[in-house]
Amino acid sequence: MEAEYVIVGAGSAGCAIAYRLAEAGRKVIVIEEGGTDAGPFIQMPGALSYPMNMKRYDWGYMSEPEPHLGGRRLVTPRGRVLGGSSSINGMVYVRGHACDFDTWDEMGARGWAYADVLPYFKRMESWDGGGHGGDPDWRGKDGPLHVTRGKRDNPLVRAFVEAGVQAGYPATGDYNGEQQEGFGPYDATIHKGKRWSAYQAYLKPAMATGNVEIVRGLARKVVIEDGNATGVEVERRGRVEVIAASREVILSASSINSPKLLMLSGVGPAAHLQEHGIEVVADRAGVGQNLQDHLELYIQQAAIKPVSLFKYWNLLGKAFVGAQWLFTRTGVGASNQFESAAFIRSRAGVKYPDIQYHFLPIAVRYDGKAAAEGHGFQAHVGPMRSESRGAVTLKSADPKDAPRIFFNYMSHDSDWEDFRTCIRLTREIFAQDAFAPFRGHEIQPGDGVQSDAALDDFIREHAESAYHPCGTCRMGERDDPMAVVDPECRVIGVEGLRVADSSIFPQITNGNLNGPSIMTGEKAADHILGKQPLPRDNAQPWIAPDWQNSQR
Repeated sequence: MEAEYVIVGAGSAGCAIAYRLAEAGRKVIVIEEGGTDAGPFIQMPGALSYPMNMKRYDWGYMSEPEPHLGGRRLVTPRGRVLGGSSSINGMVYVRGHACDFDTWDEMGARGWAYADVLPYFKRMESWDGGGHGGDPDWRGKDGPLHVTRGKRDNPLVRAFVEAGVQAGYPATGDYNGEQQEGFGPYDATIHKGKRWSAYQAYLKPAMATGNVEIVRGLARKVVIEDGNATGVEVERRGRVEVIAASREVILSASSINSPKLLMLSGVGPAAHLQEHGIEVVADRAGVGQNLQDHLELYIQQAAIKPVSLFKYWNLLGKAFVGAQWLFTRTGVGASNQFESAAFIRSRAGVKYPDIQYHFLPIAVRYDGKAAAEGHGFQAHVGPMRSESRGAVTLKSADPKDAPRIFFNYMSHDSDWEDFRTCIRLTREIFAQDAFAPFRGHEIQPGDGVQSDAALDDFIREHAESAYHPCGTCRMGERDDPMAVVDPECRVIGVEGLRVADSSIFPQITNGNLNGPSIMTGEKAADHILGKQPLPRDNAQPWIAPDWQNSQR
């Protein structure tokens, strides 16, 4: 089997690349280990907590015991299905802050500043603000990726934004537009009541051109001959074969599997590869390093009125929601329920937001482990720019073995300080008048948890990953010893090989990573095709005028 381009991974970036290459008339094979995304658990936005806990759709990875979180091992879901993690995620759509991308550019990812990437965000989007404010000039109108907003008819969802304004924060009509900072409506990758994954948006139409073929199998390694990537070794139906690439191999296998594949192929820290008996093709110290993620806490409050989604939290309620969605694609099941957002700064002197909120009009956990105790609401909150860095390394040279994933969460004093601030600022927001008609007792952490030490105990026990791993094949200048790919996504030290997914982010962006991952695929496709990048867009984002002296 042969194609001009072989892409490993049918996830957010891989699907976008396949689409743009197919559009240009190139022949592409996409290797994906997972199967179809058919079925209500993936398609119904309200069922989002199911697919990420299903072996069928998820690689089932776990972190190593995290020493600063009491030795807990945290789940690290990664999509193993057409659409990758965009088929099992929470569908929250965040571009990231303009300053994030300007920081990338300063860190050596030249040509990835905000002015460079904004045109790609516009090219990929078909945005429908649903009459909830925002400036269409900052958004895309006819891209493959449909981005919509929920109905926002739950009174708790509206109370959250009102409470933020009462607490002295700005409101924003569109955090993906000119002003990220503030409280406002969430964007979601939902279209006509269904999850709009990268598979639906990009890969399905790309396959319809006849230029893209999907091969279902486990990518074992990249075949590299005389410093040139010539194909990918795949195991499928019990046989190992090579799929040849006449032009290039592109890894879009995730921030966990892309570095793993590079190392299995002989690209990585030489001593680590030799330890596992792997012949070194290119000694790149940065492969697997620089692992970053967002952690979050659920701050939960009881509600004294029956206004939350708890009324559906029983067999009958779930049956009603499911039936309504199945027959009409409307109702509670047609939304991911993350309908109010906030991005704020933790203190004066922070230039742009470093805390994100997802507000949910029910008090419940993703993994379903703790039953809801009754009506309530919660805010998922966490710092955006932790200094902690971890690594993805090999457990063995067997491609079937999961890699060793060590995030090293909470390894800096600043992490603890930031999280305590998150809790205290959230309590202050929940204490505003907008919540007065609904507010009961604090479920979690609980009124008794006030001192720094008590808050730290709560954080250690309850911090969860927001599932935003990235950074393990960092993009940078070609002479940077820790860079893995150059600013055109080419692997340094190997010809004909690129990496394009969230692993190349030099630093984690604000918010959820699906949007920036798709943008990475869009921009990488132009580099692969040798096209001039889209013209820069110098629109200036809003920065709080008095950020040096005030927190809000």
